[in-house]
Amino acid sequence: MRTSDTAPSLVCMGSLTEARTSIESVQGLVSVSNALQYERFDFRQIIDLAPADLTIRKSAMSDDIHFYEPAKGHGLPHDPFNAIVGPRPIGWISSQDAKGTLNLSPYSFFNAFNYTPPIIGFCSVGRKDSLNNIEQTREFVWNLATRPLAEQMNMSCASVPASVNEFELANLTAEPSRIVSVPRVKETPVAFECRVTQIIQLQRADREVVPSWLILGEVVAVHIAKRLLKDGIYDTAAGEPILRGGGQADYFQVSPESLFKMYRPKA
Repeated sequence: MRTSDTAPSLVCMGSLTEARTSIESVQGLVSVSNALQYERFDFRQIIDLAPADLTIRKSAMSDDIHFYEPAKGHGLPHDPFNAIVGPRPIGWISSQDAKGTLNLSPYSFFNAFNYTPPIIGFCSVGRKDSLNNIEQTREFVWNLATRPLAEQMNMSCASVPASVNEFELANLTAEPSRIVSVPRVKETPVAFECRVTQIIQLQRADREVVPSWLILGEVVAVHIAKRLLKDGIYDTAAGEPILRGGGQADYFQVSPESLFKMYRPKA
């Protein structure tokens, strides 16, 4: 709650009569009839005072909407943000440091950002081995995480020292790439070889930096298993991609049954 010298305090815990007396002075925000449905309530939860401005938070008065400000906590058993923005494609990233030490790790904040040139990106929440490696070599490979490779993908996200080779840990084959020096996962049907375009440390709205880095890379080479090309068109569902959900163990799989078509309206 915010108060000022020019705005009188309206913080109270009171009866219906007290509430009605206070709320009648607020014009154009909520009607008295809406307020009357509450027998007792705490104005501290629904009123926000500012100089010459009094706002009733309607969402706090609604039983069918959960409202929260992330900076103040979500008030739920688990943060819903990841589940809402999802399911998301997985950034299964292979990289290596300047000495050639390999790393393979999945990232749940990943997507495509541009067509021409094709640019993809993932976010390292905290300084991870992938970020350190990519800063040194300016290269990485994205590997499609599929349902048949789900367990091995999951194994590659184990918290292990930088000296551990996740290709070996997950029993995967490091296949040499064609353009970049970083190898790809041989067992996956799709892989993008990438060169870094930007590495951006994220910041809050007030410009305070946070320990998260967005790594963007231009796709300079593409590998696609020919079985996924149907009459020259890539069959997304046939690739059996898996997507990250919001819980600690939630994943989704794309299937042909989930496909529907919808064309853009004509001008």
